[in-house]
Amino acid sequence: MHIPFPDSPRVLRPASLARRLLAMIYDTLLVVALWMVLGAVAVGLNGGEAVTGPQWKTLLFVATYLFFAYFWTRSGQTLGMLAWNLRVQSTAGGHISWTQSLIRFIVAGPSLALAGLGYWWMLLGDEKLTWGDRASGTRIVQLEKKKKA
Repeated sequence: MHIPFPDSPRVLRPASLARRLLAMIYDTLLVVALWMVLGAVAVGLNGGEAVTGPQWKTLLFVATYLFFAYFWTRSGQTLGMLAWNLRVQSTAGGHISWTQSLIRFIVAGPSLALAGLGYWWMLLGDEKLTWGDRASGTRIVQLEKKKKA
């Protein structure tokens, strides 16, 4: 189901690679903070002992996905994207689905692991789409700065 953004102007330009990377750095710091909170809770529940194993890695993976998917599906912006005036949206210009967010999240791993090739790819095309954008049917756009009243 296509749900358009109410404030969408006619055409938004694609986000630059630099802004995307800066937003990623910001969001990485937030995810590390989330992991630290989860780690503190897990250690407390584990009697002060370190928490390891596949269940712990799965919890971190799911928590990280939920962090991104919640923001992407709700407002189209993580806190890092908000700081850099970026928004992820469907190619039709509306909110993305949980499925699209999962595809974006899964494709981000190989995109980064291959020396960032999935992100550098955007420099080759006019549409400025990364592997995650192409795979999920989404795009990241640069929003206009809000005018102060």
